[in-house]
Amino acid sequence: MIPIFDGLRDISFLSVGVRLFLTVICGGLVGIERAYKRRPAGMRTHILICLGAAMTTLTSQYLYMVMHYYTDMARLGAQVVAGVGFIGAGTIIVTRRQRVKGLTTAAGLWGVAIIGLTLGGGFYEGGLLATGMILVAELVFAKWEYRLLDSAPEINLYMEYRGRVCLETVLKFYREFNLKLLNMEITRHADSDSSTSCAIFTLRLNKKCSAEWVVAQLHGVKGINIVEEM
Repeated sequence: MIPIFDGLRDISFLSVGVRLFLTVICGGLVGIERAYKRRPAGMRTHILICLGAAMTTLTSQYLYMVMHYYTDMARLGAQVVAGVGFIGAGTIIVTRRQRVKGLTTAAGLWGVAIIGLTLGGGFYEGGLLATGMILVAELVFAKWEYRLLDSAPEINLYMEYRGRVCLETVLKFYREFNLKLLNMEITRHADSDSSTSCAIFTLRLNKKCSAEWVVAQLHGVKGINIVEEM
């Protein structure tokens, strides 16, 4: 343990102030990254959750160490771990194109709640290290993940099109450029060829064709309204 924090592990006005200050800083740092990417939960939400979790731990310690109420100090903190899941679930959405969004934000909210519990309990080293690792995961590892996805051999495409002829043209395009069709889901809104239908394709790419190139080529097909990678 770091000796500088030894005098701040007991319940005192100074230690409570330091814990809450670090809670605001750590929760705000994680929240700024989410706000920069325009995610549902931003800096204020992360700070409030981290502060609430810290106050839960502080209250448990105060009741036990100062008021001498001999209760289970971990009970309140356990409720935070479970309860924050409801807030995180509110940030997860499934679009009409069956795309899940908000999982990283929900995990971040759960993470800052745990950071709040650690800082509120006086475990400064764990809270600060966890904050740093979360930021590394969201800022550094995210770039590696995007690069990995760019070179992924399989992609999912969502397409809105009009008419059976358009679909046949797309399938012919796949065969022509040796794009293996692994799965296909089609939703037709009406029997008429002029109506708009939706399709989701799972494709295995080859080394000559990138996902961006495939999407760009499909944009030029007559009858396609929307095409994008999921």
